[in-house]
Amino acid sequence: MSIETAGDWTGLKQVGRIVRLTLDALVKHAAAGVTTADLDAVAARVLTRYGARSAPALVYGFPGTVLISVNDEVVHGIPGPRRLAPGDVVKLDVTLEKDGYIADAARTVIVGDGTDASRRLVACAERAFAAGLAVARAGTPVNEVGRAVEREVRRAGFSVVRGLTGHGVGRTIHEAPTVPNHFDPFVRDVLTEGLVLTIEPLISMGRTAAVTAADGWTVRTRDGSLAAHHEHTLVITRGAPVLLTAA
Repeated sequence: MSIETAGDWTGLKQVGRIVRLTLDALVKHAAAGVTTADLDAVAARVLTRYGARSAPALVYGFPGTVLISVNDEVVHGIPGPRRLAPGDVVKLDVTLEKDGYIADAARTVIVGDGTDASRRLVACAERAFAAGLAVARAGTPVNEVGRAVEREVRRAGFSVVRGLTGHGVGRTIHEAPTVPNHFDPFVRDVLTEGLVLTIEPLISMGRTAAVTAADGWTVRTRDGSLAAHHEHTLVITRGAPVLLTAA
C-alpha cells in the first residue's frame, strides 16, 4: 500500500508501535530454559493488551502468534516445546494487524554470549539492513536495495539466503513490490513516495539455499548453517525512510 491519508499514518504507526513492544518483550524473555511456546505466550499477552492480532494466523492460518526460528531455521518457525539453550541464535519475527493495518519486523538474538562467529552474523544482518535503508528513497530502483544488502553481507563473508525477500505491506502481509536481498535484474519496480514495505536481510554462515521443513512452515538452511534475520516496516519518502517498527 501507499500512504494516502492521515488515517493511514495513524493506523500504521499504531500497529508498528505494537510490533516493536512485542519484540521488546520477546527479547527480554528469550533465555536458556525458556520454550518457544513460552515466548509465543508472552507475545500473545502483549497483543491482547493492545487489541492487535497475529497477521500470519489471520491471513495464512499459521499455528502460533509469532514466528520463532532457532539456529539453522531461517524464518517461519512454529512455537512449541523446544527449550532454548546457551548459544542458540533465535529469530523473532512479529507481524501484527490492528484496525485493518499490518506491520512486520524481526530481530535476531543470541541466548547467552554465543560465539564470535554467531555475533558477527547477527551484526552483519543489522548492518545489511542499514545498507539497504540508506539507498531506499523515492525514485530508486528496488533492486538497488538488494544490491546494497548483498554487498554488505558478502563483505562480511556470509551469504544471502535466496528465495526469501522483503515485500510491500500495510493492508495484508505480502504485497507488491518484492524486495530481494540481492541485485535481481528482472526486478524493474521503482520505489515511490508513500510506499510501505519491509527491508529484511535473511542471511546465513553457509550457502544460499534453503528448504522447507516437514511441518510445511519452517524454512531452514539446506546445509545446516546458522542464519540471522533483521527487518523493519518503513515508508518511502524523498529523503530518509520513516521506520514504523523502530523506537
